[in-house]
Amino acid sequence: MVLAHIEGGPSPLSPITCSQSGNTLADTLEKMGHASKYPAIKALMRPDPSLKWTVLALVLAQLLACWLVRGLAWRWLLFWAYTLGGCVNHSLTLAIHDISHNAAFGTSCAARNRWLAVFANLPVGVPYAASFKKYHVDHHRYLGGDGLDVDVPTRLEGWFFCTPTRKLLWLVLQPFFYSLRPLCVHPRAVTRMEVLNALVQLVADVAIFALWGLKPVVYLLASSFLGLGLHPISGHFVAEHYMFLKGHETYSYYGPLNWITFNVGYHVEHHDFPSIPGCNLPLVRKIAPEYYDHLPQHSSWVRVLWDFVFQDSLGPYARVKRVYRLAKDGL
Repeated sequence: MVLAHIEGGPSPLSPITCSQSGNTLADTLEKMGHASKYPAIKALMRPDPSLKWTVLALVLAQLLACWLVRGLAWRWLLFWAYTLGGCVNHSLTLAIHDISHNAAFGTSCAARNRWLAVFANLPVGVPYAASFKKYHVDHHRYLGGDGLDVDVPTRLEGWFFCTPTRKLLWLVLQPFFYSLRPLCVHPRAVTRMEVLNALVQLVADVAIFALWGLKPVVYLLASSFLGLGLHPISGHFVAEHYMFLKGHETYSYYGPLNWITFNVGYHVEHHDFPSIPGCNLPLVRKIAPEYYDHLPQHSSWVRVLWDFVFQDSLGPYARVKRVYRLAKDGL
């Protein structure tokens, strides 16, 4: 079903603050019991051998597109950047998400995962894979944590983007907010991997410009900006953790867009078992349907975006925000 607003939902004027743990379906003990009851779930915690090949195919597809768009008119370049490149680049960012959980080569080969993420980053145009890994760990560890989970919009975002027009603008500018918010909310020291990620990306961008000119570079950047902004696939940014129904902060989506997004729609399942790669998340629900089928879920990411813009109860403030001792003490 498509989730609808109910009275008593989150106020668009103030953030929701909660002191509970960040788990979405069950606490650690319940998860252990779940895995014990269904030993097959533990068997799903293994690398996805096809992930590296899928990433390779997507990167090569964007390189081919770079060659093809070099002579296109600008209007057609932007059209293909939105319709094709936006889908591919967004898909690559979700591959990077899966790789950040060591889904490609397993935890014993962490370096291979990091470098595959850097490779998947190339068509995105700007370096972000290494930084994403660094901050995404905190998103799982401190879900909704004030000053820790940089997925939660800032107070300024919640205060300003509170009308339909402004919320629409916020959706368009999502790539900038996701890129800049960590620097404001939880700045951390630059790592060696981030420097290497930036250098590799710079070399790739310069090489594409030297080979084919400016238009392919613009195509890649536009693909990322448009594909991560107001785009049907971007509905997952809002669908995952915005409080559409009071008492539920994490939602799954089981529709066809999962086919091109590494099953990121299975988000409750992902937060329960982040070590299970996206390809296996549908099996989690199939093995233990009684844990998931009764939960509210989204049936359309496009409808999610529509409701986010036009429902007064939804906006950047419609998130659960928790205060963790770590953030409070500044440790």
